[in-house]
Amino acid sequence: MTKKTVVIGMSGGVDSSVAACLLKDKGYNVIGVTLELLNNSETKQAIEDAKTICQKINIPHHIFDLKKEFKEEIIKNFISTYQQGKTPNPCVLCNRVFKFGYFYQKALELGADYIATGHYARIENGRLLMSLVDNKDQSYFLCQIKKDILPKILFPLNEYQNKEQIRQLARKYDLPVSEKKDSQEVCFVPNDDYKTFLRENGEEEKTGKILLTDGTVLGTHNGLFQYTIGQRKGLNISYKEPLYVVALDTKNNNLIVGTNNELFNHTLIAENINYLVEKEEFFKTKLYAKIRSRGNLEEIESICEDKGKIKIEFKNRLRAITPGQLVVFYNGNKECLGGAYIER
Repeated sequence: MTKKTVVIGMSGGVDSSVAACLLKDKGYNVIGVTLELLNNSETKQAIEDAKTICQKINIPHHIFDLKKEFKEEIIKNFISTYQQGKTPNPCVLCNRVFKFGYFYQKALELGADYIATGHYARIENGRLLMSLVDNKDQSYFLCQIKKDILPKILFPLNEYQNKEQIRQLARKYDLPVSEKKDSQEVCFVPNDDYKTFLRENGEEEKTGKILLTDGTVLGTHNGLFQYTIGQRKGLNISYKEPLYVVALDTKNNNLIVGTNNELFNHTLIAENINYLVEKEEFFKTKLYAKIRSRGNLEEIESICEDKGKIKIEFKNRLRAITPGQLVVFYNGNKECLGGAYIER
């Protein structure tokens, strides 16, 4: 019987390295692939680490240069989303376009029966579920991948309960990356300093008014791109009670602030929904949703689609619903049913 071929995305980190070892132990024909997305020292080191791991466990390793595509499709989108007064989530877009898009196409060219990554999530019967490792679950970030490829995905780490177990396996396999730190969230923003990154990429510090929700002027801001919904620190204004960013008025270049209570809302409008199950099933299901990756599953009272947009009403009022972020849908069994971008 011919071995099934799995092409695994090798990032040079401990998760994908252990995943590759586990697949090899299960008898798959394993091929490693690294996508070269950035031209910096971290990327060069990651490629070297991935190459070293593949040599150590005796599997082929391929590198695909997609730096130009990454700049055009991810970095430019990140900048333009901030320009629209929204807070982007580049990891969700990267998963759809690169880690389960370009990578999947390259894997097919290499003869893959399956693709695999070191993500923390589960695939069962071609359906996406939350990871058993609750504090590492990445199903939120996978909500926009195409549902057609779900049956072709393997997540070898899904049966482990915590990250320390993965590191123990890395030590058992004698992998040189066993103690390597987890990567930062936005790989192309040095030190997670997105304000400096945006300034260096042409974003102007255009001053404007800071207004209460009733229109009272409280001060001035130095560019809306420096703020996000729910932010309290760095407003440099004084008031009788704590104030938070409640809206970014890009049309008039005003920063709208209000009390903590004004951050809560029952409803949101979302766009660009991606269904991971059939649409008919989606709307027949009792739905829950997250509005941030580490947020709670919130019960949805009602949901309707109109002209490609989704209006959602939650049972409870939610704090700091942020345009540009994702609302991600689940059923009562923690199965991810899809996700959409919050518009307002």
